[in-house]
Amino acid sequence: MALRTMQVAGRLDQGFAISVQCGQHQVLMDQPRTAAGTDTGPTPLDMVLAALGGCFGTIGRFVAHQRRIELRGMRFEIEADYDPDGLLGRNPEVRPGFQEIRMRVDIDADLTEAQKQEFLEEVERRCPLADNLLHGARLRSQLVDTA
Repeated sequence: MALRTMQVAGRLDQGFAISVQCGQHQVLMDQPRTAAGTDTGPTPLDMVLAALGGCFGTIGRFVAHQRRIELRGMRFEIEADYDPDGLLGRNPEVRPGFQEIRMRVDIDADLTEAQKQEFLEEVERRCPLADNLLHGARLRSQLVDTA
């Protein structure tokens, strides 16, 4: 199958507020007031964790459909650790990204615990966002010529 290209466009607004157009949807991100933001939306890091939960849920539906499993629902609790010294530039030795992401998943389906574990492992294996977090993707940033 051929590659598909996704595209979003965004801009930095007042302060730390960021708006991103994703197809027909607009996503607003910001920083909390305690971090000089206006708290008009989740932080970009919050969005990564939210997207991970969304990806697991979507892939869970695909896997359940393909296996003819009645998946009544999934619940996610996701937490991640990062050191602010990395993203704030205080310590160049510290990674700015997450050190670890932990996800607890409750699967509501008529499966044994072993079957749920195997189901969850397949969801993780097939989730594009999990793949990017685990294996990375090339990132190429460049300036736009405004002249």
